[in-house]
Amino acid sequence: MKRFLPSFVLLGCLWIGVSAQASLFDDDEARRAILDLRQKIELQKNALESAKVEIKALGQENAQLRTSILDLQSLIEKLQQETASLRGDKEVIARELSQTQMRIKDQAQAIENRLSKFEPQKVSLDGVDFTADTAEMREYDNALAVFKKADYPGAVLAFTDFSRHYPSSGFSALALYWLGTAQYASRDFKGAIQTFKALSMSSPNHPKVADAELLSASCQVELKDNKGARKTLEELVKNFPQSEAAQAARERLTKMK
Repeated sequence: MKRFLPSFVLLGCLWIGVSAQASLFDDDEARRAILDLRQKIELQKNALESAKVEIKALGQENAQLRTSILDLQSLIEKLQQETASLRGDKEVIARELSQTQMRIKDQAQAIENRLSKFEPQKVSLDGVDFTADTAEMREYDNALAVFKKADYPGAVLAFTDFSRHYPSSGFSALALYWLGTAQYASRDFKGAIQTFKALSMSSPNHPKVADAELLSASCQVELKDNKGARKTLEELVKNFPQSEAAQAARERLTKMK
């Protein structure tokens, strides 16, 4: 509105000037001057109305622009909130995924550990390699523990049960040897001889056979079967000449002469 004030001032000045000079012109000139002045005033009024319309349009456009800016700011804030939420969700998902992977790994390891207890394991005893499952190994170890406690009757029962439960076990030869030894310690000499014979027949090349034959000879001596004992010692020296049992057999044969 301020930019149109000079126009009104100018119009006022023109009017005063015309009024002051009206007396100097004749009627025609005065009428023409008045008409010209009216035309100018009308033009100024039209210009003023156009300016008002333009100002009003600009005000509306400005209001619409402000509304659009506010809407855009609101949208930006909403997108920022959604982005932050998505970032938080991503972190939560990543953490849960990591925890799930760790649980799966731990469960897989636990399952593998449990399964390994039932899978055959490699065993090496007295130069003999074989496989045995966990239950088989546990029962053999338990029987041997009874023998080491000098509970020979208990060891006889334990090794007898083991041989019945696992007749084809890789521990079979050792189980027979310790069974015969426990029988010998329990003074069941006949039973020990039968057990050692079973060992010699089932596993003739097992390292414990030489020791078993030496103990068989001892059982025969206890049973007053010196002739049988001599024969057993001679076969021992013949079959296992490099063994420690053969060396002990030679010494016994010398004494028996």
